[in-house]
Amino acid sequence: MAGNLTRDEARERARLLKVESYDVKLDLTEGEERFESVTTVRFSAAEPGATTFIDLHGAHVRTVELNGVALDVSAYDEDKGRFPLPGLAADNELTIDADCVYMRTGEGLHRFVDPVDQKVYLHTQFETADAHRMYACFDQPDLKATFELTVLAPADWEVVSNGAADSVEQFEEHAGRHGTTQAARRHHFTPTPRISTYITALVAGGYHKVTSEHDGIPLGIYCRASLAEHLDADNIFEITRQGFDFFHKVFGVRYPFGKYDQLFVPEFNAGAMENAGCVTFLEDYVFRSRVTDAIIERRAETILHEMAHMWFGDLVTMRWWDDLWLNESFATYASVLCQAEATRWGKGAWTTFANVEKAWAYRQDQLPSTHPIAADIPDMQAVEVNFDGITYAKGASVLKQLVAYVGLDNFLAGVRDYFNEHAWGNTELKDLLTALERTSGRDLSSWSKEWLETSWVNTLRPSFDVDAEGRFTRFEVLQEAPAEYPTLRSHRVAIGLYSQVDGELVRTRRVELDVVGARTAVAELMGETQPDLVLINDDDLTYAKVRLDERSLATLVDGGISRFTESLPRALSWSAAWDMTRDAEMATRDYVKLVISGISSVKDITVVQTVLRQARQAVQQYADPAWQAEGLAQLAAALKSWIGTAEPGSDHQLAYVNAFCAVATSTEDLAFVKGILDGTSAPEGLAVDADLRWTLTHALVSGGVLGADDIEAELKRDATASGERSAALCKAAIPTAEAKAEAWAAITGGKLANAIFRTTIAGFQDPHHVDLLVPYKEKYFSEVGRIYEEWTFDMAQSFAVGCFPSLLIEQETVQAAEDYLASSGAPQALRRMVMEGADGVSRALRARAKDAS
Repeated sequence: MAGNLTRDEARERARLLKVESYDVKLDLTEGEERFESVTTVRFSAAEPGATTFIDLHGAHVRTVELNGVALDVSAYDEDKGRFPLPGLAADNELTIDADCVYMRTGEGLHRFVDPVDQKVYLHTQFETADAHRMYACFDQPDLKATFELTVLAPADWEVVSNGAADSVEQFEEHAGRHGTTQAARRHHFTPTPRISTYITALVAGGYHKVTSEHDGIPLGIYCRASLAEHLDADNIFEITRQGFDFFHKVFGVRYPFGKYDQLFVPEFNAGAMENAGCVTFLEDYVFRSRVTDAIIERRAETILHEMAHMWFGDLVTMRWWDDLWLNESFATYASVLCQAEATRWGKGAWTTFANVEKAWAYRQDQLPSTHPIAADIPDMQAVEVNFDGITYAKGASVLKQLVAYVGLDNFLAGVRDYFNEHAWGNTELKDLLTALERTSGRDLSSWSKEWLETSWVNTLRPSFDVDAEGRFTRFEVLQEAPAEYPTLRSHRVAIGLYSQVDGELVRTRRVELDVVGARTAVAELMGETQPDLVLINDDDLTYAKVRLDERSLATLVDGGISRFTESLPRALSWSAAWDMTRDAEMATRDYVKLVISGISSVKDITVVQTVLRQARQAVQQYADPAWQAEGLAQLAAALKSWIGTAEPGSDHQLAYVNAFCAVATSTEDLAFVKGILDGTSAPEGLAVDADLRWTLTHALVSGGVLGADDIEAELKRDATASGERSAALCKAAIPTAEAKAEAWAAITGGKLANAIFRTTIAGFQDPHHVDLLVPYKEKYFSEVGRIYEEWTFDMAQSFAVGCFPSLLIEQETVQAAEDYLASSGAPQALRRMVMEGADGVSRALRARAKDAS
């Protein structure tokens, strides 16, 4: 990675330096490989005469001048991405003139050429520490400074940065230092307030732009010109306005960065990035084909998540990456709160949170790599793997619980005090807790130790006796924790009793209490009649896995899950059943029966898509191999039936078709897919647009019905960047040894752009053709170390995680991973990825044994 800065190095540099300003000048007219970057940074040193270093990665350094004295450029350590700065003065001015490299990995300044019109598009991605791929800087979050950017770019480009452009100078001809001559414009941007390097940004190229304004804030939305017809700017602006109004009200601090641009950029590595006033998004959020409302809801959450970062992360920033969770968890919680309070999704936003975010958190928290929410981050390699379900979803779940503990009004009052006290500065966890203690009157030290400084998720289980009349004579909540992570926490929970009344499953009693320790008696339920369903953690108040008793589970499997009158208890029941399946407490075939009996009545499309995806994974990975074909057939038959009865053109119809394509393996099912693709048997109202055509094509390629020529024909029909990614997916999914060998060579060759690389991996790892993947288990372990050492982190992580032989579900795969870790001397971050892969195989083996029993 671009310089593995350690926490100790960062603390020492922050102790020594105070950075005042950066003046960065870029020339983007110099060709396809490199660009000119000249940085002048002004900073003071607490100890004149001391030595430090500045970060700059992958550059050709031309000149370095410190306080008017030229330094020897041979001192540049390109491998570490550092230039030493000896003999500092009390006040310093440093200028570094360098040529830097355009990236194709999604890190630093990424360059992309649109296959539709050959227009060039650039965007930056600097989190966690890749700003020094574009300009020389002290690349750590607690050395904030002002940034003044000047960019020379081709005359027909849009150029966007953190501040507004205050001048644009036109050149009919510009001759660069490499002799390139073309029309160009020089854009100068207003200096920013004091911000961290990782949230500085540059986006440039042939972008399409739509502008608006809200509450005095200039708004801009950008996407590639070839996607302009698909940009639903009205919806994006609507969510943006709702977000600003809500956050202004609850945060009590006006948006601090002037204008607000949102840019949908190609080949982005993440969902989005909170660059101050210049937010970048995954381009897939420009929907060129029909999508369900679940995807629109997810985009809205992402928009609001990044907007919340403008205050929590950008205005007030963590001192070091130990507190990354504070940034991400707060933004996740705040975005869902805004969706629930200020958008059309209302209370359903918390249902989505329970079904999607918490499921991610529970999965991550049970891996061998689990870690406390407040993690120990000794260096940059450690933080790179912590953008995970604990940092985002578990942290947000615990914040939701904290809000229930201190009260929403007190929580928001504390947040307002926190913003006002620490604006433009850097903080640690204790600063936020101090503010919340002040406004709530509660001591949060024990809460922090219990929830933020420990790992794993507790399991809550009902335990009761009933008399001859079916009334509870004993009711307890049992709390469990594994021996390796023995913490039993204090939980505020609600227990819901649900009974079937007039064909509906309705709550007849609710009890709220604190669960503390291994056993908690619930005296309020003594004498109550045992209902059809007992739901621990009703209303989703705490972060814990819950178990269903035998009668409750039977109620759900026998169709009761379709009879709930509210969406949240249904979502919690789905989550409990899924956890029990993953933990080998519920047979996979029973989970599939539950899905088939209940999903068609669910109106919440996010829940539908989530559960169908889980059902497919259950059959492909957790089912007894002897039953797997039967499980796929049952799912396919049910989905085909639901496609026939779904409302034409509805979200459910589209969701069922997409899910059917993922499980279609029989000749008859593949013929049905082929009929949709060629139009001979497309369901009424279904729009067979570009993306759906690729979904159908992928299913038919995987099923051996279509081949390489068909993929090329489809690519000619859709000669776009999205089409190229889909074609790469399909080519890697061709079920032949030759196709797999070709895909593996492309994956390991190191020449694919990041987006094509990821889709090729996805096609290669086809769960319908596990036998073709057998030779690549040994190849994986022979390659992963080299790749991790030589490639950039995002690309190496994509390989290490994506190509792990996770579909070879056998003890030999686990043993191969253990042997590799025992002998390789792999760095900790890579060890974590391999351990997680092996743990997934072990979990699948346990689930298969349960299903076979």
